[in-house]
Amino acid sequence: MAAAISRWSRRYVLVGAIAFCCWQAATVAGLPRRTAVALALFGFVFNVVFGKAYALVPAYFDAELVSERAPQVQFPFAVAGAACLAIDPLLGRGLRVELAALGSVLWAIGVAVFVGSIAVTIGGPLRRGATGTGDHNADRRRVDRFANHFVPVVLLYLLAGTYETVAGQTGALPPLIGVRAAATHLLAAGAATLLVVTLGFRLLPRFLGARPARWSAALVLPAAATAPGLIAVGFVDERWLPIGAALMAIAMVGFALVVSGMWVRSDTRRIGLYALPPSAAFGVIGVLFGGHFALGGASAALIETHLRVNLLGFLGLMIVGTSFQFYPPRLGVFPGSSNRMASVTIATLGCGLGIEILGVVAPAILGPATAAVSAEPIAFGRRLTLLGALGYAYLVASVFAARSN
Repeated sequence: MAAAISRWSRRYVLVGAIAFCCWQAATVAGLPRRTAVALALFGFVFNVVFGKAYALVPAYFDAELVSERAPQVQFPFAVAGAACLAIDPLLGRGLRVELAALGSVLWAIGVAVFVGSIAVTIGGPLRRGATGTGDHNADRRRVDRFANHFVPVVLLYLLAGTYETVAGQTGALPPLIGVRAAATHLLAAGAATLLVVTLGFRLLPRFLGARPARWSAALVLPAAATAPGLIAVGFVDERWLPIGAALMAIAMVGFALVVSGMWVRSDTRRIGLYALPPSAAFGVIGVLFGGHFALGGASAALIETHLRVNLLGFLGLMIVGTSFQFYPPRLGVFPGSSNRMASVTIATLGCGLGIEILGVVAPAILGPATAAVSAEPIAFGRRLTLLGALGYAYLVASVFAARSN
């Protein structure tokens, strides 16, 4: 079973890497934001999340996936659904409605397979308090057990965000909230970010050979689990938005402190770990944008940057870094596959996004007169992130090609 799940996990990650490149290319080309968001969230982030969750989550509950066929069954629905949602905004009005509805339904079927298989797998072990933590890490069991309790919350957010997506695209179901941005936050902040933070308390300490502060999980995880729901509700009742934004800020700043603290104390310096500090920093920048919006400071340019900071800066760099841990670039068979190319990839993604952020916020700080001047840095930064995405996909494909031989 493990070999089959590993193969399908790599396929999800490879599709995610391709979607990552398509997302950056769509941004450079100026395609509609809905296309970019679909490629980023449904195509890139969640394909990698699905693939690695099938491989990692059961082990964290000392269990085996209930069915090795679940990743295979979900795969075409997840990929086709993401593709339909990304292509939809590029078509004419009539075709767009049909493709959007089809994509959301396909995506929902895939999510149902994922949630069902993971829920059945972890249900019993969760009640028993199983962690899969070995005796040599017995002192980690308390945090590991606490973190495990948030995986069902991730699944609930994934179901809620998927339901809201289907309701918004088909009109056949009564929406929970009825705002497209709410569905995006339920999926991106509620499912993807919470899963990254939850698994981060289990995975990153092992990668870094360090231990997080005792208080950290008790502070960060409840805040990260509560904030997305309040933010989503805040789109229809603005009283909840500042509270949700404040809790998300607590969660992300706390997580950034945990990651940076372990990184500084760690003697391990594998190449993928160099993506962790900038990822954590972008997570803090992302919640600062969110706090600004909660106080009434939204604008079209800042909203798009907020999306890119969170999806590319925090989630994207975290995915890139952990991917290089699981799939060391030096093991690839394509020319140039090396830790040096991986370091260039990480630097290009981080620097490109940083330049883009500076180009966006400069007019707000220095005045509208700088808007024309800032357009070029924004475009340059986005071209850099496209190169970084291509480098990531190249290195991942290189390692996968070596493993298929």
